[in-house]
Amino acid sequence: MDTSTRVRIWKIGAPYKGKRKTTYKVRWTVAGKPFSEPCSTKALADAFRSKLLSATTDGVPFDTGTGLPVTMLRKESAPKSWYDFACSYVDRMWPESSPGHRRTIADALIPITVAMLSTDRGRPNAKVLRAALRTAFNTRHRDDKHAPDIADALTWAARNTRPVSDLTRPDFLRGFLNAVETKLDGKRVAQDTARLRRTTLGSALEYAIEQGVLSENPLKSVKTKKRKTVTNEVDRRSVANPVQARTLLLAVNGIQRSGPSLVAFFALMYFAALRPEEAANLRKHNLSLPERGWGELHLESAAPEVSGRWTDSGQAREERALKHREEGTGRVVPCSPELTSILHNHLTVFGTTADGRLFRAERGGRVGSSTYGRVWALARQAVLTPEVAASPLARRPYDLRHACVSTWLNAGVEATRVAEWAGHSVAVLLRVYAKCLDGGEQSARQRVQAALGGAPNLDAPWT
Repeated sequence: MDTSTRVRIWKIGAPYKGKRKTTYKVRWTVAGKPFSEPCSTKALADAFRSKLLSATTDGVPFDTGTGLPVTMLRKESAPKSWYDFACSYVDRMWPESSPGHRRTIADALIPITVAMLSTDRGRPNAKVLRAALRTAFNTRHRDDKHAPDIADALTWAARNTRPVSDLTRPDFLRGFLNAVETKLDGKRVAQDTARLRRTTLGSALEYAIEQGVLSENPLKSVKTKKRKTVTNEVDRRSVANPVQARTLLLAVNGIQRSGPSLVAFFALMYFAALRPEEAANLRKHNLSLPERGWGELHLESAAPEVSGRWTDSGQAREERALKHREEGTGRVVPCSPELTSILHNHLTVFGTTADGRLFRAERGGRVGSSTYGRVWALARQAVLTPEVAASPLARRPYDLRHACVSTWLNAGVEATRVAEWAGHSVAVLLRVYAKCLDGGEQSARQRVQAALGGAPNLDAPWT
């Protein structure tokens, strides 16, 4: 290892303010070779710079390869705890992840970290521990001032997780993987949940290899039972037919106070297959509408609703690119004559917000899921019999999107075009959305019977 005491450390300059994160850089040179360390806060940058300054004051030589004092290198070579590594992994993923993905990563890392605990001695209450870990795996709020029980749980977790290197032990790894896929009651988690946890764990271990914490991915050394892939399909019973959908839209119009202003919101999901976050973010300039007849919706962005704890702005909704699309890439959706009429009526009666959005909450701001979810539940109760209301039929507003896609498919629109309008791949379309409309089963059976030659021969000798 080549070292040098010829070190020059610069003052921390102005921060770099990106779209999602502000970065403070510590810059220094060792034997004329430049180095830099990005930090997420000014305090962290000052702390790191102070360590470098202390090393130069003490005459500690710096490694010319990494730019770090040899004393810091020794500390980094010590076994790294899973807790510290998991926090660094979250910080690495945070800038490039959507708020929803950040929350998913945290939700997956919590049971993984619990499975990496080294002792039960002094272990906090399970609910408190999980709440503390959820805070630890949030880059924006990890260093906030916490309630005493959360702060104590964070300190305990930081001191009592195994080193990452324990995952290279096959005897430990097998039990660890089983614990990761087990719920608190001892039952196995749902297949989708297990998949998300395995995916997050695999991504974290690849980052460990990248950082030199591990030399290879230990998951490749253990053979586990292959589990059947569960296909998430739309429940056909949840898909409303045109009569049912229009009846529900009329019922929405009668729900006071928010109902009338949300008719167009639900209509966009049923007639144009918009996702709720796409409808909530729709603006007047996105509409290309004739006075009557077919128009077009030019979608540009969406505003998914996630807790403000996971967004950079602290707001529950942040504008983002459309799902499965790069920033600035939109999609065009046809607007049927009926939807054109509904949108014209909405603009006439309710107008738009100052920035052109079609929908607003009663007190301003964006429409929240609690509001439109409540209105939809009341509309179902108003027009559906108790038996039907208890069924899956259009139970969620999102089911209107399923109904729209199914209607397009059953109308004979080719799958590639339907996928383009709906904003997902053909594979997802055929696997998830290719469902019959409620009440269409009998028509399908009649078509099969016609193909078999008309009425069945009930007097055949084998009957």
